[in-house]
Amino acid sequence: MRQQQSPFPPDGGRVGDGGASADLAGLHAGGESGIASCASLLDHRDGTPTQPSPIEGEGFARERTPGRTVRRARLLRSTPTWTEAKLWERLRRLPVRFRRQPAFGRFVPDFACHRAALVIEIDGGVHQRPEVALRDLERDQWFESQGYAVLRVSTGEVEADLDGLLIRIRALASSRIGKVI
Repeated sequence: MRQQQSPFPPDGGRVGDGGASADLAGLHAGGESGIASCASLLDHRDGTPTQPSPIEGEGFARERTPGRTVRRARLLRSTPTWTEAKLWERLRRLPVRFRRQPAFGRFVPDFACHRAALVIEIDGGVHQRPEVALRDLERDQWFESQGYAVLRVSTGEVEADLDGLLIRIRALASSRIGKVI
């Protein structure tokens, strides 16, 4: 009975490739150990790899962010409104990390906390218009489909009661994380 080889090669290979690079090197050198070891990485029932491929990556599948969205996010970060700058100044002091104007799918929210799965949008007067409100509804539905809660606040609320707003944000983030922040 033949002893099954370890998927991690004794001579190294690349980290995280399960020994495939060293096995392929052995295959190119004319050895048979490369074929046997590569075959051991496959599940014999359906031919799927038993370990995640480093090319595929690990974690959840995300839709690729279009380049125009990334450029727009950079522009928005460089020219914040007064209310965005004031709220950002205070959000940075919280114990959870918020990101400012991150490119997120095809959208750019004002602030996002990935750990709490929370998006914060600051709405000015233009958001009262019907066509803008419909676009906001579409954005909110997309964020919620990704598992994020959306907190919409008015510019007036940021200007009038920033401390109260931060208490609401902390409470919402704490409830979504599952511990007090």
